[in-house]
Amino acid sequence: MRFALKIMRQKDSATPSRFQTFAYEGSPEDSVAQALNELNSRDTLEDAEKNPADRIVWECSCLQRKCGACAMRINGLPRLACSTFLGELGGKNKPIVLEPLSKFPVVADLKVDRSIMFENMKRTKLWLEENASMDRREHENQYQSSRCLMCGCCLEVCPIFRPDGKFSGAASMVAASKLMDQAEYGEHRNEILEKYRQFYFEGCGKALSCRKICPLGLPLEDMLVRSNAAAVWHR
Repeated sequence: MRFALKIMRQKDSATPSRFQTFAYEGSPEDSVAQALNELNSRDTLEDAEKNPADRIVWECSCLQRKCGACAMRINGLPRLACSTFLGELGGKNKPIVLEPLSKFPVVADLKVDRSIMFENMKRTKLWLEENASMDRREHENQYQSSRCLMCGCCLEVCPIFRPDGKFSGAASMVAASKLMDQAEYGEHRNEILEKYRQFYFEGCGKALSCRKICPLGLPLEDMLVRSNAAAVWHR
């Protein structure tokens, strides 16, 4: 089956962007990641009009929905290229549009710099300074929180998050939710609660668009309720 991949090309965040379309022959079961790998593996890469093209810059690691590196906008929605399949997206007469996430600086083409996510975790001091609680009642929440890929899809659709803003977004909330369970007592727990109120609770508009877009379907609403109960209502 023939597919058309319309890819946004950009050398870096300071240069103008443009779209370039490529033809791909494959199966509807092929993932977007497979198509990108096949295009870049060609001896000579040409676009759909037979013009020479540079290799497509994008990011991947596991290709098994475990790392989140291949997050990009696919037909306008943030998704993982490794778990999004061509048959869901379009065919010969309906191009599949690939663009970089818009909330982060573009490194090149579909690759972005998501370091702000880790800077936000440093700013909110999301790490343990004592032994973790082993209360079995909290294990399921801790497990769900630890599954977060830090892919940035939740931040892409968030109406509040800005890379230069104070609000740290759902990715930080997930990490904070885990630490609130793990840090049983002490000054560090109090600091986690205060940072959560300051950098998440006070900015969140409760749109919950993050819940709808998460590639893993994490129970973000439940985590939000638990975190608010601990940090704001002291339950």
